[in-house]
Amino acid sequence: MTDVGLVLPQLGPVTDRHVIKDVAQAAEDMGFAHLWVQDHFMYALDQEGEYGGSASAQPEVYKSVYAPLEVLAAVAAWTERIGIGSSILVAGNHWPVQFANELATIDQLSGGRLTAVGLGVGWSHEEHRAVGVDPRTRGRRIDEFVEVLKKCWAEDPVKHHGEFFDVPRSVIRPKPYQKPRPRLMSGMWSEKGLRRTALHYDLWNPGSMPIAQAAETLAGMNDMRPDGLEPLNVIYRAALQSTAGKTLTVEQVAERTVEAAEQGFEAVIIETNFCSDITSRQDWLDKVADLQPVLDAAHA
Repeated sequence: MTDVGLVLPQLGPVTDRHVIKDVAQAAEDMGFAHLWVQDHFMYALDQEGEYGGSASAQPEVYKSVYAPLEVLAAVAAWTERIGIGSSILVAGNHWPVQFANELATIDQLSGGRLTAVGLGVGWSHEEHRAVGVDPRTRGRRIDEFVEVLKKCWAEDPVKHHGEFFDVPRSVIRPKPYQKPRPRLMSGMWSEKGLRRTALHYDLWNPGSMPIAQAAETLAGMNDMRPDGLEPLNVIYRAALQSTAGKTLTVEQVAERTVEAAEQGFEAVIIETNFCSDITSRQDWLDKVADLQPVLDAAHA
C-alpha cells in the first residue's frame, strides 16, 4: 500500500486561513496520510533566467504565497492525527540553526507528525539575493546546510565552522520529537543533485516524471548509496494541473498511485494549487472531495 498526501492551499488570491484550515481538516477526515507545503516568498517582476518548473515564467498564483513553516504550525494545531511535511523548501531561503529550531518546535508541538523535511537548491536568483545569499553558491551551500541541520538535531554541544555557516559550541534545543531526527527529502533533479540525494538524504521527491523513469533513477541513486544507510525511497508528486497548464484527471492520478505502489514508493502527494478552476473556498473543498478515488485506489 502507498500512502496518499495532499499539498495544502498556499498559493494565489483564493487562499486564506479559512481555506487552509477547512482543507486540512477535510483531508484528515477523508483519510489522507499527510499534508504538505512549498516555499516561495516573492514574485520578481524582472526575473533573471527561466522559472524552474515546466513553464517559461512564474505562474500568477505565486504573487501570493503563505509562508511554509507558519502554515505547518497552524495546521499542526488545527488537526490531530495527519502527518505534515515540506515539499520542497528552498535551502537558500533559510539559515540552518534557526531552521533546525523551527522544525524541531513544529515536530514537538505536533507530537512527532513531521513526516519529512523536503529541501532543494531553488531556482530564483532574486529570492536568493533578497535574503543575502549568492545564488552561484547554492549547491555548495545546501551541502553544508544539511550537515549543520543534522548536527543541530544530534547531541549537544553543537559546533560547526565552515564556508557558509559558523556555529560556536552551543546547546540547541528543543530537539525533534522523532528519534533520531525527521527524515530529509531531496527535491533535486540534476546529476549533481541526484548524487547529493544518494549521499545525504533519506527520501526523494521526483515531481511528476513518469513512474518508470522515477523508479529507474531511484535504482541508480541507491547503487551510489554509502554502505550502512537505508535505501532511498520516493514520495512522488502528481499535479492535477501543472504550472504549464497540463492536466491529469483524478482517474489518471489514481492509476499513477497504483503504479507507484507497484514500484514500492512510499507515498504519492497530490498538488492542486495550480488548478485554474479553483476560484473559491468551495472549489477547494470540492477539489479535495473529488480525490476520493485516489484514496480508494491506494487502499485497494
